[in-house]
Amino acid sequence: MQDNFIPLSVPNLRGNEIKYAIDAIKNQWVSTAGQQIKDFEQVVSSYVKAKAAAACQSGTAGLHLSLLALNIEKNCEVIVPTLTFIAAVNPVRYVGAHPVFMDCDDSLCMDMEKLERFLERECIKENGEIKNKLTGRKIKAILVVHIFGNMADMEMLMDIARRYSLFVIEDATEALGTRYTKGKFKGKHAGTMGDIGVYSFNGNKIITTGGGGLVVSDQQDLVDRVKFLSKQAKTDDLYFVHDEIGYNYRMTNVQAAIGLGQMEQLENFINIKTHNYNLYKKYAVNLLPFGSSVRSNYWFYTYLTENRDEIIKYMAKHGVQTRPLWRLIHTQKCYQHSQCYKIEKAQKYLEKIVNLPCSTDLDEKSIEKIAKLLISWPKFESI
Repeated sequence: MQDNFIPLSVPNLRGNEIKYAIDAIKNQWVSTAGQQIKDFEQVVSSYVKAKAAAACQSGTAGLHLSLLALNIEKNCEVIVPTLTFIAAVNPVRYVGAHPVFMDCDDSLCMDMEKLERFLERECIKENGEIKNKLTGRKIKAILVVHIFGNMADMEMLMDIARRYSLFVIEDATEALGTRYTKGKFKGKHAGTMGDIGVYSFNGNKIITTGGGGLVVSDQQDLVDRVKFLSKQAKTDDLYFVHDEIGYNYRMTNVQAAIGLGQMEQLENFINIKTHNYNLYKKYAVNLLPFGSSVRSNYWFYTYLTENRDEIIKYMAKHGVQTRPLWRLIHTQKCYQHSQCYKIEKAQKYLEKIVNLPCSTDLDEKSIEKIAKLLISWPKFESI
């Protein structure tokens, strides 16, 4: 690694994480049982004001379990964004359902106007169910992703879902701490407005447990179902009776202990992320804005440029790690035969976005270095 290398996004473990993890180890509760797991579920659910929570192995596992808990069946369809990480979509195929890909709006989240047009024009209601005219399959759910800490338009989405009797799964894996400050859902956190929500604690997220995820819902039966399936669907703990196919999707107690230390710092992390975002703006870096009606967690900083690949190479040469947007999911080899609906803005943003360093230990000197590199780049142009 180069001297003075600035990584894209790394963990910040300078609180009580080691202390709590050592406590778990000393007590020998290191596997998938222990008090810290229960405490972590309670702390996160209280923070986001959800009635119930289930810790699990990863955000991906949480999405898989959520689809199963909602009885999303084989050969039905789930509407998903194309602009997201592929882990948000793969669980749809795990359960044998089919994704229908939707475009993004200027928040990078799902375009709700196109979603509504798709349901109005490309679908029919038959015996109380919504069917896709093209495929003849039932549409059962919408899986929405809150991209980079922004908030999808949940007011419009929940209205659409109610009118069409569709489940809503919120992938809030990038948006822990993002909440509405205005409107119908004022005070509501990302992940708590749909039927079920999922968070991730991967190493690059705003807080981490090294891995791990968490499912929340105000419907206790859904969370109970998620917990049951995550523990190998064991109906009798003593005699090992399993009446269904289950999964080994549990979080470990050591991970939960780390998570407890991280949750103590979450609001401070958000303050740092907000401050550093504004510092980039102070140095005239052209960043995509966050919504005015939300308090975002400012997880990722999105730089707009007409020279994406050149910028990435240039910054790497000078010891700064950046990255492009994910390749659009509907263009990935395993999804090229899936239906997509009027994908336009997502392609535009794919070609223009570079994510900049956003770690919570990033200092002003580093941000100034990054900004000066961008401004002094030979082909720099403001768009």
